[in-house]
Amino acid sequence: MKKVEHIGIAVRDLTVAIPLFEQLLDTHCYKTEDVDSEKVTTAFFQKGETKIELLQGQNSDSVITRFIEKKGEGMHHIA
Repeated sequence: MKKVEHIGIAVRDLTVAIPLFEQLLDTHCYKTEDVDSEKVTTAFFQKGETKIELLQGQNSDSVITRFIEKKGEGMHHIA
């Protein structure tokens, strides 16, 4: 493995998580995006060469929403 492209973290509410991660990472969110095909809204941060991606499910049918219901908020994937 040469590098980590991004770390995906499942969150319940981006309006709460974005300010928290901006403070924790000491950097601003540089992009948010709705990915309707995945039923998810994302927010991205850059720290060094690695990106942090926050994922919020758009509805109860989203994989991210079901993940959080089962396991709680936290790391979802590393890419």
